[in-house]
Amino acid sequence: MVPVNIDMQYLRKTLIDLLNIPSPSGYSDQVVHYVGEALTHLDIPFSVTRRGAIRACLAGSNSKVERAVCVHLDTLGAMTRMLKPNGRLAPAPVGTWSSRFAEGGRVTIFKSNGEAARGTVMPLMASGHVYNDKVDTQPIDWDHVEVRVDEKCHTIADLKSVGYRVGDFIAFDAAPEITPGGYVCARHLDDKAGVATLLATALAIRSGEIRLPTDCYLLFTISEEVGSGASSILYGDVAEMVVIDHAPVAEGQNSSEHSTTICMMDQTGPFDYHLSHKLIDLCEAHEVPYCTDVFRYYRSDSASALEAGNDTRTALIGFGLDGSHGNERTHLDSLAAVGQLLGLYMQSPPTFMRDKDDISSLEGFPHQPSRKAIKITT
Repeated sequence: MVPVNIDMQYLRKTLIDLLNIPSPSGYSDQVVHYVGEALTHLDIPFSVTRRGAIRACLAGSNSKVERAVCVHLDTLGAMTRMLKPNGRLAPAPVGTWSSRFAEGGRVTIFKSNGEAARGTVMPLMASGHVYNDKVDTQPIDWDHVEVRVDEKCHTIADLKSVGYRVGDFIAFDAAPEITPGGYVCARHLDDKAGVATLLATALAIRSGEIRLPTDCYLLFTISEEVGSGASSILYGDVAEMVVIDHAPVAEGQNSSEHSTTICMMDQTGPFDYHLSHKLIDLCEAHEVPYCTDVFRYYRSDSASALEAGNDTRTALIGFGLDGSHGNERTHLDSLAAVGQLLGLYMQSPPTFMRDKDDISSLEGFPHQPSRKAIKITT
């Protein structure tokens, strides 16, 4: 097992490219094409589902116990729910996020006629010169924002005449910036930073001609932000899956923008004990900066995979992210740490050879660290 050489220039360029491709859940076809082309350049075979999820494969010497690494291509966004009499659009959120972070956002509206238009999300009372302190006291929710379109529209008829319809997708500009000190600021780092890191890790495996002990599938889902991401991309031979997503950085959390995070539990319950501790052991053995954390208001592609009936061990590793589902920020340190851990995980042997079978006897089934029998006295 050797440390992988993550090409940070490739990671940075790929991340900026991804961030500049609009892909709110339900409108992700173009980013699927981009990732497909990236995999083709890496000479990694892949297939695409009907709706656009991608399953690629880094072949290993053993295909009996297969593993997967999963990221999601879709982002938050909005959809036009109503054409307003004042010539503006009423948006509904795609995904779960606060209108607080939509206010002031520059957007692209994708009309059903194939055209795209620009606009800005504004609070209903946007001018302090008109509304005085009501600007600060109006409610913060999606019923109190509207999209000001950059076209001559003052009525519903005006909107219809230039092609606006209820159901048009609204994509928010990511506005990416990488500072000289390595901070990455943008919308939609969740999970495009994870996608870029996975592709950079795959490049490191390919260019380093690193042999893997078992097949590793690279999964790119397209509906994580609306809850169904990994529900159909897995199949029974995948014994274990590591999800890459963001790790919220905030007061009361243990995650950092300068390390990777191994999440031990989210709102859906604990992740697999043995797989999670395997990742911890890899970090400690190879000096990869890491921390552990618990996310109380969070779910990922692991949840949709298990809820779909997959009997797969799952774990979650994250890049530290400040301001998740808003104006997000991470650091290249964290992305590099995630890439290093991924590269080591891909080279590691299967967590349990017993997992090659869907179901078998108790023989080979693992113990917790304390193997003393639990004795109950009644």
